[in-house]
Parts: sequence; structure tokens; C-alpha cells
Amino acid sequence: MVVGEMVQEVDVAVIGGGPGGYTAALRLAELGLRTILVDAQPKPGGVCLHMGCIPSKALLHAAEVLDSAKSAAKIGITFAEPKIDVDALRNWKQSVLDKLAQGIVGMCKSAGVEILNGKAVFQDSRSVRVDCPGESAVRIKYKHCILATGSRPTALPKLFASEEEMLSDRVMDSTKALALTEIPKELVVIGGGYIGLELGSVYAALGSKVTVIEMTDGLLPGADRDLVKPLAAKLVEAFKAIHLSTKVTAIKVNKESVEVSVEGKDVPPVIKADKVLISVGRRPNSDGIGLEHTQVEIDQFGFVTIDDTCRTKDKRILAIGDVSGQPMLAHRALRQAFVAAEVLAGKDSRFDNRVVPAVVFTEPEVAWCGLTEIEAKAKGIDFQVARFPWSASGRAMTLGGAAGTTKVMFSPETQEILGVGIVGPRAGDLISEACLAIEMGATLEDFAVTIHPHPTLSETINEASLAALSRLERNRAKEAAKTAG
Repeated sequence: MVVGEMVQEVDVAVIGGGPGGYTAALRLAELGLRTILVDAQPKPGGVCLHMGCIPSKALLHAAEVLDSAKSAAKIGITFAEPKIDVDALRNWKQSVLDKLAQGIVGMCKSAGVEILNGKAVFQDSRSVRVDCPGESAVRIKYKHCILATGSRPTALPKLFASEEEMLSDRVMDSTKALALTEIPKELVVIGGGYIGLELGSVYAALGSKVTVIEMTDGLLPGADRDLVKPLAAKLVEAFKAIHLSTKVTAIKVNKESVEVSVEGKDVPPVIKADKVLISVGRRPNSDGIGLEHTQVEIDQFGFVTIDDTCRTKDKRILAIGDVSGQPMLAHRALRQAFVAAEVLAGKDSRFDNRVVPAVVFTEPEVAWCGLTEIEAKAKGIDFQVARFPWSASGRAMTLGGAAGTTKVMFSPETQEILGVGIVGPRAGDLISEACLAIEMGATLEDFAVTIHPHPTLSETINEASLAALSRLERNRAKEAAKTAG
């Protein structure tokens, strides 16, 4: 033990104060376990609250307001050119984050969960050392530990001539982009996944001319193309350019600009901009925390390996959230938090969910759950698809003819729902019904006979299912007629 080091003993130490970490701590306290929450950040909430989900959605709301004002002319309402006060927008965003962080602190205090600010490093399988800013280090001895250290943006150091250039203010990751220090006239976004498209949409709405560079042949790799198509059509109008099947070979930072060298068909060899946003994914925070002093195993991508009870190879340590693997989504971490806490309380709890929904909060939103067509084809799973275009939705028409599609994938043999995809306004809110349906093993008929309120966008799930059932009935009638003939 280091001289001057304080020692605390608890039932459970939770390392990381993000959605998974603080949720696990609160649940542990409810279950009667003495718990301490260790967070390296000065305020709890993790990346999701301070550098991810919440600030991006706050700024996307601003983008939505601007887009709605522009599109209102087609229904006979015109507004003056909007004036954007970047400082006021940034302050409003920060006020939202501060209120939510204060709420977490309050909940922990009420539950009896101590929050310790500092970086935790494992000493062995039974303890961590926490270096606290401006205070003595603390050694925490625990019976069990839940690791919830999250993830960080993936950097591309090989593209830069020096570390100085990579750390330049002209080079942004998602954290820097969300700080909203200024609005560049020209912005290059490297990566056409959900982070790049969400932040690109924000900056485009605020006045930046955005160029997106994506290495694959389509935006949102992994999502079904029919869902991406309406979004891509909208972004072609919103962005200056979208370059697909294009590789970035170098990034040069100058005093007045940044130059991005690329290789691709019909693409200029160098794209110049005021700033560049690198959004090519995230990597788990499993390094630099002393896991080598435990029996925890890490895979080739840096993820901590776990089983369906969130246990690692070290019997005393569990892991949840981004550090434990894909998909790296806050709502997965929230569910894992309950599982891990209940397992440590002696309950029979497992992460056995059939679906983890995905949502891209662009305009329009894209959401899906269960199997995608891409996955089903790769796995050789037999399926059929029913689609309902929002052009036939009364509610979509009253929203200015909002473009969108709802599709339902199902088993042709059992009619069980295999997957659902939605593109359109508030798709992220609509997808929850589909998640519940798949978890419960629902069928087309369950969707079809459930009365949905009219007129609503949720009816599109009902309508797609009714159309599929009608098609199946017609096919059966044809087969019967052939047999009879």
C-alpha cells in the first residue's frame, strides 16, 4: 500500500459513470449492496451525456427546427432568414447536460451510492487504486467489480505528418465537433456512418458546406439499402458532396485550411476545407486501466470478453457497455447494467434479448431492429418482406408529405416477425413497438389485428402487415386453384 493512501471496502465497485455504470450502481443499491461509483470525469453521465447521445440530439433538434422553417414555405408559411447565435445554442445545450448530470448526482445521493472522481487502475482482482485530482489516492477493496469504462473515438494518426497536425484545432473528432466552438464554412466529414451523418447534418443546417467521404459503396454500412435511400436523397440536397468508395490517403493541416488527399472515381485528388471531422468509429477503453493484473481477457479489437451474465474470465469482475463489445449503444449498456447488478445480488438474470435496436437521428431518421435483409441473406435465412410507403400515409401527408417507408420482415413458414425497418420522421420512437413484438415472438397477424390510432405514423406497421397477409392469402388461393385445376 502506498503511504497516505486511503482504503475503502465495498461490496461492489462500479468503474465508469456512463449510462451503464450509474444505472448499475443505482440498481445495486436498490438490491442492498454497498456500492461505490468511480468516474474519471468530473460529472457523471459518461460519453453519452457529455460527448455523445444527448448533446448530439440537442444540436440535431436545432437542425430540425431550421429544416422545418425552410420547408414550411411549401405549406404556405414563410419565415425570415434565421439568425443563429452559436454561443446561445452552445449554452442551451450545456444547460441540458448540466441538469441531467445534476439529476444523476441527486439519484446516487438518494440511493446511498458514493461517487468518487478519479481514474481507477486495477491492482489485482480484488482492488483498484483511484488517483483523485488534488486529493490523496484511494484504494478500493471490493467483493466484485463492474467495469463500465466505455469507449473513445478512433483516431487516424497514420494520415498525418505529425502529432501536432493531428491535434490541431482544424481536426475534430465527435467530442470536439459537439463542443460547437465555431461553424466552419467548409467541412469535410470522414466516415458516412451514423456519427458522421448526424454531425454532418448539424453543421450543414448551421451553415457549413459539408463534404462526406465514405470508404464503402454506400452510406450507413450495414443498414439495408432501401432504408438508406430516402435519407441519401435528402443528404444529397443538404450536403455539398458525398463521395462513396473513396479512400482518404493523407490529411495535411495548414495555417488557413486542411487538405484531405483521397483516392476514388470522379473525385478530386485533394479536397480543401476549413476543418475536418474524423468519424470512423470508436474503440473500447480497456487499455491503461491495469486489466493485465486481473484474469480479464480482451479480444483482438480491445473488447472485454463476457458471457450472457456479463461476467468476464475473472470471476470477481463483470463488464457492461461499450467496453464489452458490439453494438456500442447506450441502451444496450442500460440493459446490461440491470443484468450485472441482479447477477451480483444472486438473481437469475441474463442478457438474452433478441434485439438491440439501432437508430440514426438524421432527417429523416432511420431505425431498425431484429434481422436486416443483409444479415438474413448472409445467414441463408428464408424471409419475405412487406413494405408500406409513407406516401400512402394520411399522417405523413399532413406532415408535409414526409418521405419514408416501413418494412416488416417475416418468416414465410410461421409468419413470425424477424425484423422491422423504418425510415422517416420519429422512426426512433416508432421502432419500440417492433422491438417488443420480436421479443414476444409476435406474428404478422399480431401486428395486423392490433388497433393502431388513426391517423398516426404507427399505422404504417399495421398497414405493412395487412398487405403481407393479403398477399399470402392471394398466393394460397392461386395455389389452391392450380391444384384444383
